[in-house]
Parts: sequence; C-alpha cells; structure tokens
Amino acid sequence: MLLEAVWIGFAFSIGLLVRVFGLPPLVGYLAAGFALSVFAADLGLPVESGEVLDHVAHLGVLLLLFSVGLKLNLRSLVKVEVIGSGLIHFAVSVMLLAPALFWVMDVELYTAVMLAVALAFSSTVLAAKVLENKRELRAFHGRIAIGILVVQDLIALVVMSLASGTTPSPWALLLFLLPLARPVLYRLLDVSGHDELLVLFGLLVALVVGGYGFELVGLSSELGALVLGALLAKHRRAGELSKSLWSIKEFFLVGFFLQIGIGGLPDQQAWLFAVVMTALLPFKWVLFFALLVFFKLRARSAFLSSLSLANYSEFGLIVASIVLPEWLVPLALTAALSFLFSAPLNRLAHPLYERLATRLLPFERNSRHPDEQPVSLGDAQVLIMGLGRTGTAAYDHLKDKCRVIALDSDPARVEMHEQMGHNVFFADAEDQVFWQSLDLGKVSAVILTINDMEAKIIAARKLRSSGFEGQIVSHSMHSDEAEKIIAAGADQTYLTMSEAGVGLAEHVYQSALAPTVR
Repeated sequence: MLLEAVWIGFAFSIGLLVRVFGLPPLVGYLAAGFALSVFAADLGLPVESGEVLDHVAHLGVLLLLFSVGLKLNLRSLVKVEVIGSGLIHFAVSVMLLAPALFWVMDVELYTAVMLAVALAFSSTVLAAKVLENKRELRAFHGRIAIGILVVQDLIALVVMSLASGTTPSPWALLLFLLPLARPVLYRLLDVSGHDELLVLFGLLVALVVGGYGFELVGLSSELGALVLGALLAKHRRAGELSKSLWSIKEFFLVGFFLQIGIGGLPDQQAWLFAVVMTALLPFKWVLFFALLVFFKLRARSAFLSSLSLANYSEFGLIVASIVLPEWLVPLALTAALSFLFSAPLNRLAHPLYERLATRLLPFERNSRHPDEQPVSLGDAQVLIMGLGRTGTAAYDHLKDKCRVIALDSDPARVEMHEQMGHNVFFADAEDQVFWQSLDLGKVSAVILTINDMEAKIIAARKLRSSGFEGQIVSHSMHSDEAEKIIAAGADQTYLTMSEAGVGLAEHVYQSALAPTVR
C-alpha cells in the first residue's frame, strides 16, 4: 500500500506543478516517474515499476485504444493518404536511421535496423490523448493522424511477431468473423443501462474480449482493444460508453507515464542518445508534413496531423523489450523527452499554425483533398457552429423559423445530420483557410456551440476581423471561459448549466405555481 501511495502522491504533486506552468499533466507524470527512480532508494522502495504498476499501465493503454476505436471511422483508414503516408514514412525513416546508427554508434547492423524500426513509430497513446483532450479525434486532421498511427501499429505487430519468432494461432482466422458479433454487442450495449453495468460492459469488451481474447490467439491485446472499439463505433451510445470509461482510463494512463520514468535511471550514453534523437524530431515532422501535402492535404491539416506524430512511440519500447532489452532504458528516455517536446507544441498547435501559415501555405498543391473543399453558405440567416447536443437543439428550434445552416468538424456527425435532411457541411472553425474563403452572405447571427473553448475564441475573433457585424452568441460551461469569449468578440455567452437550471425553474413555475398565483 505504501508503494501505491507514493506513486499517487508523486504523480499528483508534480502533475499539479507542471500544470501551473501551462504544461499538460502527463508531462508531470513522466517527471514523477524519473523522480521516483532517483529517490527510490531513499524512500525504501524498489527501483523497478513492479507488477502492479505494469498491469495498471497496460490497462490504461487498452482502455485508451478502446476509446479511440469507439470514435473511429474505419472507412477513413482505407485511404491513400493514410496508408501511403504511414508506409512511406516508415520505410524512409528506417532507411535513413539504420545506416546512421550503424556508422555513428558502431552497433551491429541488426541492432541498428531494430533501433531504426523502434524510432520510426509515433506514439498512439500521446497523440490520441492530446487529440481527445482537444476533442479533435474526429476532426479531419485527427482522423488522418489516428489512421497513420493504426497503420504504424499494424507494422509494429508484424515486426514483433517476426522478431520474436512467434506467429499467430490458426484460431486467429476466426477474428475475421467478428463483424458477425456486432448485433450481439449492440444488444448488450442497449440493455446495459446508464450506470455501473455500462462501465462493466465497456471493461468486459475492451479488456476481456478485445485484450485477452486477442492474446489467446497470438495477437496484440492493444490491437484487440482498438478493433472491439471500432466494432461499436457506429452505435448511437458509443459516445456515452466512452464517457463512462473516461475517469477509469485517465487514472490507469497515469500508470503508463509513471512506468516510462521508473523503467531505470539512464547513464550518460543513454542521455546522449536520447538528446540526439529528440533533436531529430523536427525532421520527423517535416517528412510527415511533406508526405501529407503530397497527398493533397492543405497545409493546415498536414501541419496539425504531422505535429501530432512528431514523437516516439511506446510501441518502440515494446519492440525493444522483445529484441533489444539492453536498449530499453535509452529508448524509454527518448520517448519521455519526445513527449516533453511534443505535448506542449500540440497544446499550442492552432496558435502555432496561425503564426506559420504564410510560410506553410506555399507548399500546398493546387488541388484540394475532397474532404477540404470550400463551401458556400447560400442564403442562410443563422450559422450554427458545432452540432453537439446544444447545437442540434438550437438547429431543431430554428429550422422552421428561419433559414439556418450548421457546420461541424466531425464528418460522421455531418453525415448523420445530412441523412436527417438538415442543411449542414463539414468545416473546422479553427481553420484559417476556411475563414479566408468563407462568404457569410446573408448571415446575421452566429451561434457558437463548439465544445472547445479555444475554437470558440478563434471563431469569434475571425468573425469580427472579417467585418461581421451581426450577433455572435456562444455557450460555455465556466464563467472564466465566458469572459474570454466575450473579449474575443461575442455579444453574449450563456452558461449552459446555469441556463438549464433557470429553464427548469421556469418550467416548474409556469406549470405548477403560476396558475395558483393568478
């Protein structure tokens, strides 16, 4: 119990400290892991992470990948820009890194190749975590990044299988029948209710059916969790299931980041290796950016996707644990430093693009990707930005009263509304090029119901800077955020929960008390 108490204490303290400086808490968890390695002897604790933390970390990764699967559109993976960028980037990275490691570090050719393979991957955990926190998993650039990561993970599974000399069981062929089990899974999800049974259902499918089930047939448990999540992605309650697992997943993921730091204290050579590899991360970003632009993505989408991938992968550690155990500590340190480099940059991704846009736009090709074609608002009077529950309710209320149009950055959600006959289109409110090519036409009011506060601030600011003089109304969950949105140019910001309370009270008064007062 003492060991777990120390882990939690270090993680909370250092996580809170880095958050004060504007960094994501996961950076603090990594630092806490290394701090535990340094002070382990003084605290009377084992240096190794231990079986309990290893298990917790593994569960966190499985639940994260299951959550990614719940938001995954499989059709977005079978695209030339995803498969092409993933495969070409991996091949070029290995071909450049392997000879360099062989000649500079004077290691065996096999070791150099395996190190290059481990360093060619990007972190699924970090990218998914960052994109999820910004609610961008379903945005176009988020889907591209996750698609490339899935391609890389599949490559990693093949590499680990070949390197370890093991092959999947013949029973693994039965997994091609999994889509036939979707009606059963849908039915179980329907009858699971909204409380603890829903959480248990998610844990059962992610950890037992997906994780352990895939391990039994010789495949990766990580792949199993991702696949089972994708099987449930089209269910109407997939979002609710993901939210029900959120806190459990977040807690377990703390164990993953702690585990990286506790893995061992690096020596001077490990530090040198990690620093040099971290210094090469910009080249990793440049190669991804060039490939995505080549496949007709706009500069903004290519920038955001490639920035999510500018890090080193936890799968590299798994590969090293199988074929290069003596390199595990240097690779763990390299991954940790890449997280320290990547996490803050991804947090500032949109403002960074704002500053670099004029330099990046010339690299765009003349043709556009089909998902990024410009749109026209026609004769709409009201524009609703964001089609979550609040935006959908606003649309339903206004659609019979005026000409209304809505946008959302989730293509699956846009498709759903189009099938309902709604006037919607796909666009990202944080896209500078979108604002530059937007003709507001007859729009006299804009309703901001986007989830992300930064997106609402950018939208309000862009609307005012483009000369829009109509009304801008936003919703917000917190009063401090509301003030920032007002300062960016919104006329009014409604606190969602407060307005809901007022609405409930007014309903009760009108239905129960007003008649007696009169």
